Amino acid sequence: MPLVLYNTLSRKREVFTPIDPARVRLYACGPTVYDFAHIGNGRMVVVFDLLFRVLRLHYGVERVVYVRNITDIDDKIIDGARESGEPIEMLTRRTTMAFHADMAALGALPPTREPRATEHVREMISMIERLIVGGHAYAADGHVLFYIPSDPDYGKLSGRDRQEQIDGARVEVAPYKRDPADFVLWKPSSEDQPGWESPWGRGRPGWHIECSAMSEVHLGETFDIHGGGLDLVFPHHENEIAQSESVHRKPFARVWVHNGWVMVNGEKMSKSLGNHRTVRELLEQGIPGEVLRLVLLGAHYRQPLDFTDQVVLQARQQLDRFYGALRGVAAAGVPLATTDTQAEVLEALDDDLNTPLALARLHEIAGELNIANKDGRRTEQAKLCAALLAGGRLLGFLSQDPEAWFKGQVGHGGNQEAAEIESLIAARNAARKAKDFAEADRIRGDLLARGILLEDTPRGTTWRRAG
Repeated sequence: MPLVLYNTLSRKREVFTPIDPARVRLYACGPTVYDFAHIGNGRMVVVFDLLFRVLRLHYGVERVVYVRNITDIDDKIIDGARESGEPIEMLTRRTTMAFHADMAALGALPPTREPRATEHVREMISMIERLIVGGHAYAADGHVLFYIPSDPDYGKLSGRDRQEQIDGARVEVAPYKRDPADFVLWKPSSEDQPGWESPWGRGRPGWHIECSAMSEVHLGETFDIHGGGLDLVFPHHENEIAQSESVHRKPFARVWVHNGWVMVNGEKMSKSLGNHRTVRELLEQGIPGEVLRLVLLGAHYRQPLDFTDQVVLQARQQLDRFYGALRGVAAAGVPLATTDTQAEVLEALDDDLNTPLALARLHEIAGELNIANKDGRRTEQAKLCAALLAGGRLLGFLSQDPEAWFKGQVGHGGNQEAAEIESLIAARNAARKAKDFAEADRIRGDLLARGILLEDTPRGTTWRRAG
């Protein structure tokens, strides 16, 4: 089955056909590195990581180029450095390292390339100069602005009309603007702000020109897929199209993919509401990154996602079920081998990254595997285990040993705590052998109070984390 994606530009589902199957090109807008990534940022990264995985499976690992930028020039960064008292370079280095660590915890593969805006200012200046020469931009009062009326197709991505463009731009209608909707390509910098020399004086680029320049450098004038969160459709992605297509006079990105919002307990996430959840905070609360990844892929990527404690619990229980089926295979002495792919899971993902259907397929496989484990059918166990692992790993799950999953998530005590639990299980077994069932029940109850479930099987007693 071919890969089908919903194209925001055409507003319909389309069979994906790359410009060059030997070099499939994907660009996704990366973080502005001034603070920890929130769970909405995490959803964008996980969604496009999944698309990256699917494309690599279709076209080959070496044939897919995934570029995700780092925005390290921005007024939010300047404000963040002023508030923290850190030099800007130190702030962006620290938050970039935190972003990488948090996204790795979510199981995201590194992109093929990760350009930083500060490394491409020369290319941004060059693109702005070309826009001025073409009549699409003008210098005024130390600024350079894109002249919206010069682009008759402006608004084609978002579908916004003229007044919505002005209202939605959310920028000051400065006296030097020729048109109220014009947006900044270059702005002057004061002595205490980062800046670069340019034909218009010392200054810094606007946000939108950064991605246009970086994508041109690393993917060319026209490439296959551009992605990001739904909040970027306007004005950021609309402005990228205007800049790039005005310079090159050809299509910018052929397919536009956008993931939906993340809500928290039914409300839009915001610091003012006190429901702003960062990936770092959630990880530090003891929620495994694999659980967070499953939460973020649990709803279809284009739909809103409501992040709640109940959804987190359900994701943890789903992974317990998958790892439990694999644990049964390992207990039977069957190797946990995998295959290159799982056809039914890939078929679901080829349907516009239909992760709910892909997860349903995994549950079907896990159910069949549990039956095979119970019946001791080794051939079926091996076959179904390979299918579960292949499908799970395509989604970015099930990379751990089952025992590590169940025993490695107990708490912060690590191996020492695991050894203590094993010691208590041995004491309980001794009590049972001596027919001291009260003591055996006491030990079981104490472990249960700590969140540890014991399972007595014909092969002995095993344990796992509860819920």
